[in-house]
Amino acid sequence: MCGNAKISSADWLVLGAVQIMIGIFHVLMWYFLLVLYMGQIKGVFGTYEPLTYKAGCAFWGIFFVISGVTILRTTKRPSRYSAICALTTNIFCTIITLIALTLTIIELSTFHTVSYRNYGQAKLGREVSRIFLFSYPLEFCIALVYSIINCRHMGERQEENLTSISEEVETAL
Repeated sequence: MCGNAKISSADWLVLGAVQIMIGIFHVLMWYFLLVLYMGQIKGVFGTYEPLTYKAGCAFWGIFFVISGVTILRTTKRPSRYSAICALTTNIFCTIITLIALTLTIIELSTFHTVSYRNYGQAKLGREVSRIFLFSYPLEFCIALVYSIINCRHMGERQEENLTSISEEVETAL
């Protein structure tokens, strides 16, 4: 029963919209972190520059936006090319989400003391990283679900095309 279930285009539109919203949230949080860490004052122990900030993990949200847009585009104007493009961007999103989640966990597990002046900024930045711990799995699930279902759907279409071609050949003979 579950294998034959069809997903409506409204469901795909919602998944794409949620993915775009998550991406915009990440980009806005990246900007917040940029302003937060750029305002640090050089203290006795230096400034706080976490691993995820240096790698720009929050800015990777731009890829979530692109992936959501490709889902919306594929839903509104389905074609094989757009389906492959959406599948590729979602697979890429699953990979970068796993990388960002790993880097965030590493960042939160290690905390080197910073100077008293920058402690508040470091603490706030770590809270933002904790918020990302909830949004990365959500993005991962959305991208993975779309990728799996889209792969299966493309495989079914390929089988239907092969069956219809073989039926045409048989009727011609």
